[in-house]
Amino acid sequence: MNIALQKIAAHTPYTITETVDVSELEDFDNDIRRIGSVDVSVEATLNQGIFTFRINITGEMILPCARTLVDVPYPFTVEAYEQFTQVEYKASKDDEIFFVDREVLDLTPYIKENILLEVPIRVFSEGTKIEDVVDEQEGFTVLGEDEYLEKEAMQQKKFEQEKESEQQKKVDPRLSSLKQYFEDDE
Repeated sequence: MNIALQKIAAHTPYTITETVDVSELEDFDNDIRRIGSVDVSVEATLNQGIFTFRINITGEMILPCARTLVDVPYPFTVEAYEQFTQVEYKASKDDEIFFVDREVLDLTPYIKENILLEVPIRVFSEGTKIEDVVDEQEGFTVLGEDEYLEKEAMQQKKFEQEKESEQQKKVDPRLSSLKQYFEDDE
């Protein structure tokens, strides 16, 4: 989304609305599975050599459910403010005013950054149970709570028996002659 800074100086406030393709966010290392185009409206003003952009971004991204990993549509709306200047500016460390040395400003990286900041830590799908997802996958069986506990108990018992038989087979090398003594006695 390119905006000529001269247009802003001539027409303050300057507004523009576009659809921006941000599908390359899917390739980044994040949870976004799918995102297409987003609607962006920008209102730009110029005040004392500082260009201020109020950016509204509206769209929908597909994220994985934290429980079942199924696709969850996540609609979002972001309102962001970005400031730029073309003149030397002594900013305090709290200011986020970016220096621009061109006549045309590309807002697409700032749009993508604000979308990435909007990605939630986790989302949950509504109405989808883990059993529904597992049943669709081959090779998986959904166990009831009783079946699960019974199977766990059987595995634990088997593990303990194997451990006990291994201990019986192992003989301390210092006592091997004593073991042979008892075997000869029988």
